[in-house]
Amino acid sequence: MNKVIRGKRYDTKTAKLLGVKSSDLSPTDFGYWEEALYKTKSGNYFLYGEGGPASRYAVNAGNSSSSGEEIRAYSLEQAQQWVEDHLSADDYEQIFGEIDEEKIKITADVTPGTKDKLETLKSSSRKSYGDVIEYLLKFVDQEG
Repeated sequence: MNKVIRGKRYDTKTAKLLGVKSSDLSPTDFGYWEEALYKTKSGNYFLYGEGGPASRYAVNAGNSSSSGEEIRAYSLEQAQQWVEDHLSADDYEQIFGEIDEEKIKITADVTPGTKDKLETLKSSSRKSYGDVIEYLLKFVDQEG
Protein backbone atom coordinates (compact mmCIF):
# COMPACT_ATOMS: atom_id res chain seq x y z
CA MET A 1 0.00 0.00 0.00
CA ASN A 2 1.14 3.56 -0.57
CA LYS A 3 -0.20 6.96 0.32
CA VAL A 4 0.83 10.61 0.11
CA ILE A 5 0.48 12.50 3.40
CA ARG A 6 1.38 16.20 3.65
CA GLY A 7 3.38 15.98 0.41
CA LYS A 8 5.41 12.91 1.43
CA ARG A 9 5.05 9.44 -0.09
CA TYR A 10 4.75 6.43 2.22
CA ASP A 11 5.05 3.06 0.47
CA THR A 12 5.22 -0.35 2.17
CA LYS A 13 7.01 -1.81 -0.88
CA THR A 14 9.97 0.57 -0.77
CA ALA A 15 10.28 1.42 2.95
CA LYS A 16 12.23 -0.60 5.51
CA LEU A 17 10.09 -2.77 7.80
CA LEU A 18 11.08 -2.12 11.44
CA GLY A 19 8.61 -4.25 13.39
CA VAL A 20 5.22 -5.94 13.38
CA LYS A 21 2.57 -6.40 16.08
CA SER A 22 -0.78 -8.13 15.80
CA SER A 23 -3.72 -8.70 18.09
CA ASP A 24 -3.88 -11.92 20.08
CA LEU A 25 -6.90 -13.05 18.06
CA SER A 26 -6.92 -15.58 15.24
CA PRO A 27 -6.42 -14.00 11.79
CA THR A 28 -9.86 -15.35 10.86
CA ASP A 29 -11.51 -13.42 13.74
CA PHE A 30 -13.34 -10.25 12.66
CA GLY A 31 -11.54 -8.30 15.41
CA TYR A 32 -8.03 -9.32 14.27
CA TRP A 33 -5.63 -6.51 13.38
CA GLU A 34 -1.94 -6.19 12.47
CA GLU A 35 0.34 -3.16 12.47
CA ALA A 36 3.76 -2.69 10.91
CA LEU A 37 6.17 0.19 11.53
CA TYR A 38 8.24 1.36 8.56
CA LYS A 39 10.97 3.89 7.82
CA THR A 40 11.25 5.53 4.39
CA LYS A 41 14.53 6.08 2.58
CA SER A 42 14.33 9.76 3.55
CA GLY A 43 14.02 8.87 7.25
CA ASN A 44 10.27 9.33 7.76
CA TYR A 45 8.35 6.84 9.87
CA PHE A 46 4.89 5.48 9.23
CA LEU A 47 2.53 2.86 10.56
CA TYR A 48 0.64 0.54 8.24
CA GLY A 49 -2.35 -1.17 9.81
CA GLU A 50 -4.96 -3.59 8.59
CA GLY A 51 -7.75 -5.51 10.21
CA GLY A 52 -11.08 -7.24 10.05
CA PRO A 53 -14.57 -5.73 10.08
CA ALA A 54 -14.66 -5.58 13.90
CA SER A 55 -11.11 -4.24 14.32
CA ARG A 56 -9.70 -0.76 14.78
CA TYR A 57 -9.12 -0.70 11.00
CA ALA A 58 -12.71 -1.53 10.02
CA VAL A 59 -14.30 0.59 7.32
CA ASN A 60 -17.86 1.69 8.03
CA ALA A 61 -20.18 0.99 5.10
CA GLY A 62 -23.60 2.17 6.18
CA ASN A 63 -25.26 -0.62 8.16
CA SER A 64 -22.20 -2.85 8.08
CA SER A 65 -18.42 -2.68 8.18
CA SER A 66 -15.68 -4.37 6.22
CA SER A 67 -11.98 -5.07 6.60
CA GLY A 68 -9.76 -2.06 6.15
CA GLU A 69 -6.22 -0.75 6.00
CA GLU A 70 -4.53 2.59 6.49
CA ILE A 71 -1.18 4.36 6.62
CA ARG A 72 -0.44 6.96 9.31
CA ALA A 73 2.63 9.22 9.24
CA TYR A 74 4.57 9.02 12.52
CA SER A 75 7.09 11.37 14.08
CA LEU A 76 10.29 9.92 15.53
CA GLU A 77 8.76 10.20 18.99
CA GLN A 78 5.58 8.37 17.92
CA ALA A 79 7.67 5.63 16.29
CA GLN A 80 9.77 5.25 19.44
CA GLN A 81 6.65 5.07 21.59
CA TRP A 82 5.10 2.44 19.31
CA VAL A 83 8.26 0.32 19.54
CA GLU A 84 8.37 0.76 23.35
CA ASP A 85 4.72 -0.34 23.57
CA HIS A 86 4.86 -3.30 21.19
CA LEU A 87 8.40 -4.64 20.78
CA SER A 88 11.28 -5.67 23.03
CA ALA A 89 14.08 -3.49 24.46
CA ASP A 90 16.52 -5.30 22.14
CA ASP A 91 14.32 -4.41 19.14
CA TYR A 92 14.23 -0.77 20.31
CA GLU A 93 18.02 -0.56 20.45
CA GLN A 94 18.40 -2.33 17.10
CA ILE A 95 16.07 0.23 15.47
CA PHE A 96 17.03 3.46 17.27
CA GLY A 97 20.49 2.70 18.68
CA GLU A 98 21.79 1.88 22.10
CA ILE A 99 20.11 3.67 24.97
CA ASP A 100 22.54 5.85 26.86
CA GLU A 101 20.94 6.85 30.13
CA GLU A 102 23.53 9.59 30.61
CA LYS A 103 22.22 11.48 27.59
CA ILE A 104 19.29 13.89 27.45
CA LYS A 105 16.82 13.82 24.57
CA ILE A 106 16.24 17.10 22.72
CA THR A 107 14.13 18.06 19.73
CA ALA A 108 15.08 20.76 17.24
CA ASP A 109 13.42 22.39 14.25
CA VAL A 110 15.86 22.77 11.34
CA THR A 111 15.59 23.65 7.68
CA PRO A 112 15.33 20.83 5.12
CA GLY A 113 18.87 21.65 3.95
CA THR A 114 20.27 21.29 7.47
CA LYS A 115 18.41 18.01 7.93
CA ASP A 116 19.89 16.73 4.64
CA LYS A 117 23.40 17.69 5.78
CA LEU A 118 22.92 16.00 9.16
CA GLU A 119 21.53 12.90 7.44
CA THR A 120 24.55 12.77 5.11
CA LEU A 121 26.97 13.07 8.06
CA LYS A 122 24.97 10.48 10.02
CA SER A 123 25.00 8.01 7.13
CA SER A 124 28.66 8.44 6.26
CA SER A 125 29.83 8.18 9.88
CA ARG A 126 27.28 5.47 10.83
CA LYS A 127 26.59 7.39 14.03
CA SER A 128 23.44 8.80 15.61
CA TYR A 129 22.27 12.39 15.15
CA GLY A 130 23.34 13.09 18.72
CA ASP A 131 26.86 11.76 18.11
CA VAL A 132 27.17 13.83 14.91
CA ILE A 133 26.06 17.00 16.75
CA GLU A 134 28.48 16.35 19.63
CA TYR A 135 31.30 15.81 17.10
CA LEU A 136 30.48 19.10 15.34
CA LEU A 137 30.29 20.99 18.64
CA LYS A 138 33.85 19.90 19.48
CA PHE A 139 35.01 22.04 16.55
CA VAL A 140 33.00 25.03 17.81
CA ASP A 141 34.60 24.61 21.27
CA GLN A 142 38.09 24.48 19.72
CA GLU A 143 37.53 27.70 17.76
CA GLY A 144 35.84 29.54 20.68
